[in-house]
Amino acid sequence: MVKTTTAAVAGVLSLCVCVLLAAGVQPAAADAGGYGYGGKKSIEATVREVVEKAIKRRPAVGPALVRLVFHDCWVNGCDGSVLLEKTPYSSSTEKAAVNNIGLDGFDVIDAIKAKLGAAVSCADIVVLAGRDASAILSRGRVTYDVATGRKDGVVSSAAAADAVLPEPTFEFAQLKDNFARKGFTQGELVILSGAHSIGVAHLSSFQDRLNDSTATPIDDQYRAALSADVGRQKMSQNTPNPTEKNNIRDMGAAFQQAAGYDATGVDTSAVGALDNSYYHNNLQNRVLFKSDWVMRTDGDAASDLAEYRDNATKWDVDFSAAMSKLSKLPAEGTHFEIRKSCRCTNQNYY
Repeated sequence: MVKTTTAAVAGVLSLCVCVLLAAGVQPAAADAGGYGYGGKKSIEATVREVVEKAIKRRPAVGPALVRLVFHDCWVNGCDGSVLLEKTPYSSSTEKAAVNNIGLDGFDVIDAIKAKLGAAVSCADIVVLAGRDASAILSRGRVTYDVATGRKDGVVSSAAAADAVLPEPTFEFAQLKDNFARKGFTQGELVILSGAHSIGVAHLSSFQDRLNDSTATPIDDQYRAALSADVGRQKMSQNTPNPTEKNNIRDMGAAFQQAAGYDATGVDTSAVGALDNSYYHNNLQNRVLFKSDWVMRTDGDAASDLAEYRDNATKWDVDFSAAMSKLSKLPAEGTHFEIRKSCRCTNQNYY
C-alpha cells in the first residue's frame, strides 16, 4: 500500500500514478530516518545494502543493474532518464525503446530512493547500484570509484534511445563508430562487451543468427542446441519471444555437451559471474549476438579478444576503468532536478 499526503494527492491525478509506480518513495521520512548526507548510514553503504539483498533474493537483477548503467548513460549522458515512465513532454520514454527490451532493476532503484530521498539523485543511484552489482557479480574483482553529484534529466524519448544505442545486428564498423561518438575506443568496445558474460537476451535480439537467410557464422552445434532450447523456452516461458542466457557457461552441462563447448580455462561452477568467460565463448563462435561475433572480423579487436581470454585479471582491471569512464558521461540538456520519484519528473507532482 502506498502512503502519501492528502495535499499531494489533491494536486494532480498523475501524481497518484507516479507514486504507485514509485513503490512508496517518501523522501522526508527517509531523511528523518537518518539516511543521507551526514546521516547514520552513508549513501554508499545504503546502496550496497539494498543491492546485496536484491541480488540475494533475485540473482537476475544483478546483471540488469549493470546493464542499466550503459543504457542510461549512453543516451543523454548519466541523467537517470532511462528510469522515467513519462515526462511532461513525452509518454513514450526510453523504457519503450526497441533497444531497451528487457530492462530490469527499476524496483531496486526505487527501494534505494525510498531510503535516501532527497539526499541523492536517481542518476547517482543508477551508477552506484551498477558499480556495486559489478563488484558482487565479479566476486570483488571489478571495483572502481563513483563520485556523486549528478542531477536528473527531465527528457526521455524512445526514439532518441533507439537512435543512439548500438544494435545487436550492427557490423563492426557501426559499433566502432557508435562508441567513438561517445569518446570510447575500439579497445573499450571490446572491454565493455565482456559484460555479456552475464544476463539474458530476448530471441528477437539474436533471431538473425538462427535464420538461414540472415545468419552470420555461428558454430553449427551451438546453433542447433540453441534452436532446440529456444523451442523449449517458448513453451516454458509462454511467449514467442523468450529469453536465453547470454553465457553458454551458464547453460548447464547437457547444453554445453550438445553445443560442443570447450570449457578449458573456464570456471563452469561460476554460474552468473561477471568474468572473462565471454572471450572464451566468442573465440569459439558460441555467442548470441552478431555484434559480438563481428569483433572477430577485425584484426585489432580479435587480438583483444584473445588477450582478455588469456588474462582474466587484465580484463577485471580494464573493465573497471571502462565502467568508471562510462559512469562519468556528462548529462546533456538544459534543465535538471533531484527527482522525488525516479519514475516521474517533479513537474508531475504539481
